[in-house]
Parts: sequence; C-alpha cells; structure tokens
Amino acid sequence: MARRTSISDPSPAPSTSGPTVIALANQKGGVAKTTSVASLGAALAELGKRVLLVDLDPQACLTFSLGVDPDTVERSVHDVLTGGVALADVVLTTDDGMDLVPSAIELAGAEAMLLSRPGREYVLRTALEGADTAYDVVLLDCSPSLGVLTLNALTAADGLIIPMPCEMLSHRGVGQLLDTVSDVQKILNRDLEVWGILPTLYDGRSNHSREVLADVGARYDLPVLEPPIPKTVRFAEAPAVGRSILATARSSKGAQAYREVAQSLVPRL
Repeated sequence: MARRTSISDPSPAPSTSGPTVIALANQKGGVAKTTSVASLGAALAELGKRVLLVDLDPQACLTFSLGVDPDTVERSVHDVLTGGVALADVVLTTDDGMDLVPSAIELAGAEAMLLSRPGREYVLRTALEGADTAYDVVLLDCSPSLGVLTLNALTAADGLIIPMPCEMLSHRGVGQLLDTVSDVQKILNRDLEVWGILPTLYDGRSNHSREVLADVGARYDLPVLEPPIPKTVRFAEAPAVGRSILATARSSKGAQAYREVAQSLVPRL
C-alpha cells in the first residue's frame, strides 16, 4: 500500500546535484514498458538510489502495479501538468522503496488542455525542478503515443531507454520514435541522449527471438542494454499484489535481469 510523502522528506540527506531523468518510451503498447519502469526503479532502490517514478499514461498501469488504486488518488500527475499543483503534493511512497507520482484517467484530457498552452512541452521539466535535490534518478513511464505527454517526457529527460520485445513486428514504430527524438534534440532538448534499446519478452529457446536480438542494435545503430529481459509469467503476477517482480519473485531470472541492467546504468546516474 502506498502512502503519501513529501519530496522534501529530510531522510536521507539530499544531494547537491539534480537527479538523472530517464524516459522509457515506445508508442507501441505491450512492450513491457511499465514493467521495466517499476522493475528498474526497484532495482535502483535496492542499490541505495533515491528513486522517483512518474506515471504519464492515462491508463495508470504503473500506478495500479505498485499498489495504488487510480480511482482513489486525491491528486495525480494530471493536476501537476494542468493545474499547477506542486510535485511534492502528489508524491506517494510505495512498498518497494520508491516514490511515485500517480496517474489517473483524467490525464487523458491533458493533451487537449496543454495544446493551447505556451511552452507546453516544458511543463513536466519545470515541475521536476522541484525535485532537484530529493532524488538520484527519476524514471518516466510514457504513454503509448507520440503526443504532448511523451514530448514532455523527452524534453525533461537526460536519457531515453526504448523497451522493445524480441519480435520482428516490434521493430515497427521504433524508427518513427527515433525521428521524434531527433526533432526533440534539435528543438526542445539538445542534451537528450538515447541510452539504448532494452530487449524484453525474450525467449532464449526461440530462434526468432535470438535473431531479432542479434539484429536490433545494428538496425538502429544504438546500444542494446544487457541482459535481455526474459519472458516469464512472474511479471504478470506481480501487479496483482501491488509490488514489483523484485519483491514478489526475488530470485527469478526476470528480477535478476533487471538488477543487472540497473547496475549497468549506475555509472551514468
């Protein structure tokens, strides 16, 4: 069960530098994006990092997965983006040791509300400035689209990770996402870097999965984060109890894979 907390919580002592902001984005649904945000966040928290997760998907799957009922939250990221509510006023603390900015169905109307707002792509970036000394890393769970909410995430982020299942059809759309990233780098956020593709739903017994994994890095000229995240029913079981797989199946191959990926990210934080 999540509980409300404040970004200015004095324990542990805040650092003097701002957090590293990482967006996980792919406009295709069903790519294990939300699972990756929750699992990487939990793995980084295990490593002693102070982690904030931001749910930018109106479906609120991340919020639900971490034990929060989206229908009962008093305030959500929608209020931050459209109502000027401070980030500190919506943050919850989860049982996995991470803080969460929850989502709610109202976020579905945020795109239209932001369209007429000057500097609409910078709203999230401005809101996150209040978290400058409270966290080591902020993970952004993007909606499965390339709309205003995802543009906000890319404008706020230092790094982008692209979760992609090891299936040939999953290649579709990655090129379009990278075109959007290129535009963001030119116009909105020159510091944005693509940290790599995160292979998900990997079946090492399948020739097809192995072929896709071998091809993806060269196809897009991008780093491929290792190890690939295996396909396992354990990922489907974790949200039922409102925890990440690192809590529900600590010794599983999936949990261990996310720990290794998180460890590989630490030097960049």
